[in-house]
Amino acid sequence: LLQYSYVGVFAISFIGAMSIIVPIPYTFIILTLGMKGMDPLLLTVAGGLGSGVGEFSGYVLGYYGRSVVSEKRQRKMDYMMRVFNRYGPVAIFLFALTPLPDDLLFIPLGMMRYKFVKAFIPCFLGKLLMCSILAYGGRWYYNILSVVFGESTREVELLTSIITAIALVL
Repeated sequence: LLQYSYVGVFAISFIGAMSIIVPIPYTFIILTLGMKGMDPLLLTVAGGLGSGVGEFSGYVLGYYGRSVVSEKRQRKMDYMMRVFNRYGPVAIFLFALTPLPDDLLFIPLGMMRYKFVKAFIPCFLGKLLMCSILAYGGRWYYNILSVVFGESTREVELLTSIITAIALVL
């Protein structure tokens, strides 16, 4: 990952957010690279942009999948559209910021023909904030672990990875 730098972070974040069925833990990678000393600001931008753009695979799937939905369901979606016009940006931001399953939100947004820009901006801002927390948190987390465990060795790095994975799951 260090070899591909920020382009690799963008790519893995894009693929990780795009995958609907098999999740790719790009958040763990961003946190780990923050711990390895990569610039947190550039990690934030690369990860936020990659994951923000990648989330819209579900939107596109829903957008083009609307044709298979019955007329009755489409009327119900029109009602949901009125609700989303009011509260949608906040919900999108929260789903993007947290580990909530974004695709459960973006597929219906595409089916409802929710405006792309109105969905992308809060998604991008949520992903940007999430990646910022991970990248800067990785730097801070590494400083704490180096004080606790001392000099970095392979064993310490393995233990750190295990602790980090458990912390991310929690």
